[in-house]
Amino acid sequence: MKPIILKIAAVIITLFALITLFMSTSVIFDLFGIREKEGNYVLFVVISNFIAGFLYLFAAYGLFTEKVWATKLLLITTTILIVSFVGLLIHANTGGIYEQKTIKAMLSRIAITGAFAGISWYFITKKTAQ
Repeated sequence: MKPIILKIAAVIITLFALITLFMSTSVIFDLFGIREKEGNYVLFVVISNFIAGFLYLFAAYGLFTEKVWATKLLLITTTILIVSFVGLLIHANTGGIYEQKTIKAMLSRIAITGAFAGISWYFITKKTAQ
């Protein structure tokens, strides 16, 4: 049961990573007109998502191969996203321009990343420590 859950999680996080990398790269480099469609994006949030996308790929490998470091990597990614979210809140509260959907997206991304960290901890780190 454990290996199949980790394999499914690895596939899902890989897809999530690829979508994240595509969208953030498209905004950063203004590819396919996506920057305009995104509206008032906040660059440091896009960059943190870009970094998270790469970390997701490494974490997916760690989940697939059941490596203990996958949990730490996902926790680091969650921390990066939380710091970026705090920065977004500061940006918003000081009158910076942003899209409301960015706040919802960041909360979702933090929750998803935290859930993957929990899966990694439960099925790899916790089991290894016993």
